[in-house]
This record gives sequence, C-alpha cells and structure tokens, in this order.
Amino acid sequence: MRIQGVVHQAEEGGYWSEVPAIPGCATQGDSFEELLKNLLETVEACLSVDMEDIDLAPDGTVMEIVV
Repeated sequence: MRIQGVVHQAEEGGYWSEVPAIPGCATQGDSFEELLKNLLETVEACLSVDMEDIDLAPDGTVMEIVV
C-alpha cells in the first residue's frame, strides 16, 4: 500500500507530518528520521480499528484485508 504524507518544518524546530487520506492522522519528530519512524507508527495506528467498538447491523459482515 502506498500512502502520501505531507511533511512540514515546524516553527519551533523539527518536523511534523499529516496524511490527507486519513483525517486526523498527524505526527511530529525532532529529526527527519524520527518523523519517518513516528509517521509509520501513526499510520498503522490510524488504520487499526478495534472491532469491539464497531456497532454492526445484524446482516453486517466483517472482512479482514491485508494492505
């Protein structure tokens, strides 16, 4: 899966990034390397959903896919 992140230089130093395809998915890092590490973890967390929190209709189906 390919997903785009927009990287910005933070005014106070370091970097921050947002993922336009996933609303609310953003992170920061003091260095570019730290930002990349944090961005991968953040995207994974934003895409993870706890199935217990989903209210399914009686005829709903849960399907797991690998991306």
